[in-house]
Amino acid sequence: MSVFTFKGGIHPYDGKDLSKDKPIKEMMPGDELVFPLSQHIGAPAEAIVKKGDRVLAGQMIAQAAGFVSAAVYSSVSGTVKSIEKRRTITGEPAMSVVIENDGKYEKAAPIHEKKYEDMSRDEVIAAIRDAGIVGMGGAGFPTHVKLSPKDPSKIDRVIVNCAECEPYLTSDYRKMLEEPDKLIKGLEIEAGLFENARGVLAVEDNKPDCIKLLREKTKDMEKIDVIALKTKYPQGSERQLIYAVTGRQINSKMLPADAGCIVNNVDTVIAICNAVCEGEPLTHRIVTVTGDAVREPQNFKVLTGTNYNDLIEAAGGFKTEPAKIISGGPMMGFAVFDTDAPVTKSSSALLCMTKDEVAAYEPGPCINCGRCVDVCPSRLLPSLLADHAMHFNEEEFRALYGLECVECGCCSYVCPAKRQLVQSIKTMRKICLAKRKK
Repeated sequence: MSVFTFKGGIHPYDGKDLSKDKPIKEMMPGDELVFPLSQHIGAPAEAIVKKGDRVLAGQMIAQAAGFVSAAVYSSVSGTVKSIEKRRTITGEPAMSVVIENDGKYEKAAPIHEKKYEDMSRDEVIAAIRDAGIVGMGGAGFPTHVKLSPKDPSKIDRVIVNCAECEPYLTSDYRKMLEEPDKLIKGLEIEAGLFENARGVLAVEDNKPDCIKLLREKTKDMEKIDVIALKTKYPQGSERQLIYAVTGRQINSKMLPADAGCIVNNVDTVIAICNAVCEGEPLTHRIVTVTGDAVREPQNFKVLTGTNYNDLIEAAGGFKTEPAKIISGGPMMGFAVFDTDAPVTKSSSALLCMTKDEVAAYEPGPCINCGRCVDVCPSRLLPSLLADHAMHFNEEEFRALYGLECVECGCCSYVCPAKRQLVQSIKTMRKICLAKRKK
């Protein structure tokens, strides 16, 4: 058994067998692509094109509107059709650049032409910033900000989250197998930004082929380690991952940098390699389309701006009408009511299920079994937190450290009374965090 783990957690059915053994398939988009100006945490990007402009693939169409912001690039060549509000996968409208694809895919010049070996630290971070790279595990935090801590000398671990602990998702697994050299180079670039840092590839031990491959390729690299994590959800959560790798704890008021760590996921690190070594902006990502309602579950290399309906069609469409569609994984993803929306930088998966298991159960009263306490990775009291949340008792919620919840959903998963614990806690956390921000 691996020693790299954390207390609590669960072992849900992982569903990865549906897509994990199929190589990534490249898909071409439709005639119209939509690029929301807010695909990241922070200020929305500002459009620098106008209706009627012709753009090239890899051309910036919106610039960052501040330090915590990220540029947006067209993934195709074509004509700007409009700049207007379009609905995103969350259901919220967002100002977007709409481009009519001309099917030629003519490319713009690279964002830079310097060799990595000739670049300074500031130039590397600038290339990552200019490429519009954000956290592609779902959070969407601008990567150049993460790589610019107040005191770079205190960073001693640069960790790549290769755990992919969320059920059904297999995009990181396929990337590790198909592009290990880019992954390792991206980590080498990141770790090279910090004079005291070691690079760590942290992989769950249910992926022995990835561990073997990455260890073989890094065996002569003194400053990169490949470690096996115990397979358990939510092993890939930032706090749990840092604890498993270093034994250091962080809370809701801290950043990973406060514990001497930088954490990025697989797709983000490969995007860093592409930006620094090849001058490529972020214009595509890998998306898992899976679930028992999908005819041909698959991982796709998708151009940003592509419509989700085209993605579903590329997977063979639905063999059975889905009862629930989830953006992301089943534990931390969110239900989707309309798939007429664009793929963005933070899109990770589309999970289509024939049964809505949550709606099938009527929640009952708490039986005080304590299972939610046993599995909580943050060592909280979810049942009490949910009670205070449902009664909007903010003072007691804070007193029981409700803000330390990572919203992983383990408590709801194990609850025999089928109480929607994490949903209630998540709502109260949003209220508390909004007040803290004010």
